[in-house]
Amino acid sequence: MTLLFYELRKNKISLLIWTAAISFMLGVCIIIFPEMAGQMSEMENMFAEMGAFTEAFGMDRINFGEFIGYFGVECGNVLGMGGAFFAAVTGVTALATEESHNTAEFLLSHPISRKKIVGLKLLSVIAQIIILNLVVIGFVTLLTAVIIDNPPYKTMFLIYLAYFILQLQVAFICFGISAFVKFNAIGLGIGVGFVFYMTNILSNITKDLKFLKYITPFSYTDSADIITNGHMTYKYVFVGAALAIIGIALAFIKYTKKDIS
Repeated sequence: MTLLFYELRKNKISLLIWTAAISFMLGVCIIIFPEMAGQMSEMENMFAEMGAFTEAFGMDRINFGEFIGYFGVECGNVLGMGGAFFAAVTGVTALATEESHNTAEFLLSHPISRKKIVGLKLLSVIAQIIILNLVVIGFVTLLTAVIIDNPPYKTMFLIYLAYFILQLQVAFICFGISAFVKFNAIGLGIGVGFVFYMTNILSNITKDLKFLKYITPFSYTDSADIITNGHMTYKYVFVGAALAIIGIALAFIKYTKKDIS
């Protein structure tokens, strides 16, 4: 467990910065809602006339004038993009950092198997994602209780849960990639998160690209679907879980046989 706690200490500044940034952006979105509520009807009419842009973010299926509709679109995008980028960076650097920072020789000289190293580093990734979500959700819940009358906590929880699962999936896929690279892969991780995000937008805009929803984890975090249906689209969740398991399996297979420099 020493390695697990070491990983958490090593990444505490990064975790603090990402948590503070996401919490701040979500807080701003919630604080400005009462001021914008009176103008929502005009904004909703404007969004309705924006065609593909409206469909891309599901604003044609929810009431943007209600808090939960506003929360799903505005706060959902902040939590989705911020959470996905954090998860991608955390996952893709977990194993690669030992070679990029020239610490692999020191780590592997200890009486610990490579499988255990991979397992403990995976646990550290999961722990960081859990910590980020607990702090962010706790902060947003308190702020919402103060500013918003009768917040729809059940629907908000479903949205939080969807994005938490998304972060785990992105992290596990990038964790698998981390076993194959030997350089500082932060840019690669952010690129993976961005590709997933854009893939979902393309699948929302173009009917011929609907199949892409099986590839991107953003498909089951669609706030419009969660708000209108009361649940995530589970077929996308199951596919995402399979891709996450493949990422973890690849990490164990590759790292245990890898020629580490």
